[in-house]
Amino acid sequence: MAVHNYDLVVIGSGPAGESAAINAAKHGKRVAIVERQSSVGGNCTHWGTIPSKALRHQVKQIMQFNTNRMFRDIGEPRWFSFPKVLERSRVTIDQQVELRTKFYSRNRIDLFFGVARFRDEHTVVVRDNHEGAEELSAPQFVIATGSRPYRPADVNFRHPRIYCSDTILGLSHTPRTLIIYGAGVIGSEYASIFSGLGVKVDLIDTRERLLSFLDDEISDALSYELRNYGVLIRHNEEYQSVEGDEAGVVVNLKSGKRLRADAFLWANGRTGNTDELGLENIGLEANGRGQLQVDDHYRTAIPHISAVGDVIGWPSLASAAYDQGRSASDEFLGEDFRFVDDIPTGIYTIPEISSVGKTERELTEAKVPYEVAQAFFKDTARAQITGDTAGMLKILFHRETLEILGIHCFGDQASEIVHIGQAIMQQKGEANTLRYFINTTFNYPTMAEAYRIAAQNGLNRLF
Repeated sequence: MAVHNYDLVVIGSGPAGESAAINAAKHGKRVAIVERQSSVGGNCTHWGTIPSKALRHQVKQIMQFNTNRMFRDIGEPRWFSFPKVLERSRVTIDQQVELRTKFYSRNRIDLFFGVARFRDEHTVVVRDNHEGAEELSAPQFVIATGSRPYRPADVNFRHPRIYCSDTILGLSHTPRTLIIYGAGVIGSEYASIFSGLGVKVDLIDTRERLLSFLDDEISDALSYELRNYGVLIRHNEEYQSVEGDEAGVVVNLKSGKRLRADAFLWANGRTGNTDELGLENIGLEANGRGQLQVDDHYRTAIPHISAVGDVIGWPSLASAAYDQGRSASDEFLGEDFRFVDDIPTGIYTIPEISSVGKTERELTEAKVPYEVAQAFFKDTARAQITGDTAGMLKILFHRETLEILGIHCFGDQASEIVHIGQAIMQQKGEANTLRYFINTTFNYPTMAEAYRIAAQNGLNRLF
């Protein structure tokens, strides 16, 4: 067995692993990265963020084509199959793999493809699909193995009509009806995607409202838009059984309801990829969802072994994972450390959602004297030009100091728009007030000018 010595070994090449490895390499360290798939990018590139967002983009274009009056002068609305749309989305995956492979080559990072398993606290054995094995030793390790869909034992995922958020990317037909169990971020995004393709969707939510961590008004807006696209949302429901047959899937709910559809998508929870790491050999133990516990410097119970990204749970966002990976290697390198906690939320439903800072509910509970500034996209020239008039920008600010406390956006380009407000929130003193948006000239017509419109709206509430 070949033996290799490194300064740092990173397990997993998703956003967290990639940033940890590159950061260390740029500081002159000898780095190896292990990826169990046959190409780099991790679950983010191959199963999660990139495929679903590329798929969403294709569906959004189809929806625009089928609803735009100008295109109706050319011909009738077009129907596109799910496999056809998915095939076009795979182009983006290939581009991402090529790009990320160059990152490792440019930074002289050694790549090992296979499953990594700890032999002891300073050694992992990597076994590939051809039964070959190599041993990697290092004084520092970063576990960035990501997560996979949680699969309850009483649901038969081997059935050809029962899918999880990974296997749905292999769907070879377009169902007429679909039941999605779980109305979290993934479930809501896929409800948008499939309804956009004309599929009748039943979205089963185990809670009393959609994405309850969001600002209530934004959550209500998403519910309205999904229903507008024909999605039937069922709140406060839990499954009793899921039964697949030759014609489709029957879901029996504990409330007594019985639902039937052509296909079923499980989108309720994630499990950390730790079961093959050999944690028992080093005395580490994952929780019931396969996640590792870390301290506020991303160190596990073994200080020289860090864990970052989805494998540690919240917030389970690619953006946060990338920063966590860099911070974990900064800790090892003796650089300034930053715990990643001020994170914008990006939810790629149709329309999309993004937010940063406090919600109205949180500010009310904390008895903070806040006020609301709003701008509705239907009132902006840019949205009228593009036709994306559904949505709003909402700024929460302190009534006395005008300090910005939260930014909430729903609509086209929300995940881009929110960053303007995020940048201002990071400033100190007078720079972080609603007046910034009044005193700044925004290009016209743009979506960014919604900040000026909202700021004027908010100030008008005070005087």
